[in-house]
Amino acid sequence: MKRPLPRRTLLKGFGSVAIGLPLLEEMIGTTSLAANAKVPVRAFNLFFGLGIPKPLQAEGYEGVLEPLKPLSDKLQIIRNVDQIRCDGKGINAHFDGASGAFTATAPNGEARAGGASIDQIIRHAHHPDGQPAGMVPTLVGGTFFRRSRVGRYVHSYNADGTVAATMQEKPRDLFDRVFGVMNLSDAETDVKRERLKRSVLDSVVDQYKYYTGANSPLGAASKSRVSDHLDRIREYEQRAFEMKKLDPNAPDYPPRSKVLHGGQADPGGEGIDITLDELTEEWRLMADLYALSIQLDRVRFGSLTFLAAGERIRLTGDYEFNGEKIYEFNDRQNLNASGSAGCSHEYWHQYREEKENKHLRMHAHMKMRELAYFLNRLDQGNDAREANGKTILENSLITISTESGDGRHNDVKRELAGVFHAITGANGRFKTGSITDTKDAEGIDVYNTMLKSMGAGDRLGPDQREHQSVDSILA
Repeated sequence: MKRPLPRRTLLKGFGSVAIGLPLLEEMIGTTSLAANAKVPVRAFNLFFGLGIPKPLQAEGYEGVLEPLKPLSDKLQIIRNVDQIRCDGKGINAHFDGASGAFTATAPNGEARAGGASIDQIIRHAHHPDGQPAGMVPTLVGGTFFRRSRVGRYVHSYNADGTVAATMQEKPRDLFDRVFGVMNLSDAETDVKRERLKRSVLDSVVDQYKYYTGANSPLGAASKSRVSDHLDRIREYEQRAFEMKKLDPNAPDYPPRSKVLHGGQADPGGEGIDITLDELTEEWRLMADLYALSIQLDRVRFGSLTFLAAGERIRLTGDYEFNGEKIYEFNDRQNLNASGSAGCSHEYWHQYREEKENKHLRMHAHMKMRELAYFLNRLDQGNDAREANGKTILENSLITISTESGDGRHNDVKRELAGVFHAITGANGRFKTGSITDTKDAEGIDVYNTMLKSMGAGDRLGPDQREHQSVDSILA
């Protein structure tokens, strides 16, 4: 008889490499998947830049939200959330709204939020003494090109408003953060250099052979899954590092990332030219790696960003949806301008309810398509299925939000009201398959209602403030 395996069984290699096994039959005992089986508490903040104007949200899944429609039974769209309290005088809603996303507080300077983000409050509530060994405490990643002020692109914060983890903006860096050799001393730099020449899987070959060999505690089906699982990790690693061969004597691999980063990605705030293929290739590899990290139970808390607040890019390329070309991006030509004036964020500043707003609509539609790509990675395939029979997407709290409800800078109250939100069910805690109108409930009350339902004792905002529960979002 095969003995049961712990859910968090890891393959361990050199340095701090730890590669989790997928969920196998042997990890859930002799019974079939049970509805009451225990799954971990997870909370992730998923951010996209520039927002969705309030009137477009009213169109539901028939408008720019169309790419999310196949997942509609696993999402709750929350409309008319008021983030006015996040206004920071003398700045603008790009930064204020982005800093307030997931915190419901105004920024505290250019590199700090006004307080904790919801994922971190949940993290400390469920793991006050730290998470299990082998976990990445918080994973923060993203694909973005607007860099001024940290709150534009980082969306996970500690109680004092400092960032909860270093932003990983290159797929290769995110891979190494989760699977690679970390926290090496100066004396171990040779080991780190060797990491660039080898696959992390090379260091777990013996364990791999054990789990797939004659003495393995696994059955035939699970052995096959382990083999497929490690092949997938190798595939993602090769995509991230552009590995042509696994020769330990080969030269260092160049960075996989082909888009601009650092100061080059935001030259004086004037924006960059980028094709849709370049953008989505980078993002989708990042999304694949982030989703894999969750599937392997290497990370349970953090944030992921697709394009920063006030993003300034001049996008070009054919846009396809459901196998058909529906638009051609060419921001510079459509705006008849260069520099920042030719970037897509101008469509938000030019938004008018009475107009078609075609270019804005297509950009927002594309963003929803790319968010759906990530969400699907947590909802499809065997590796997304958990011990209670639900998918990771269904069991996790994934909060989707943005910076503004209207991109025009001449009215702060309009900009920071009606900010788009969507949440997943968090293992039955929140309604899904619905669109909820909060009737201008404050973001702080929406978030605190979420925190209470997630079992967190701490709350956002001042202690003396009387919080209003937003029960309409609860299951």
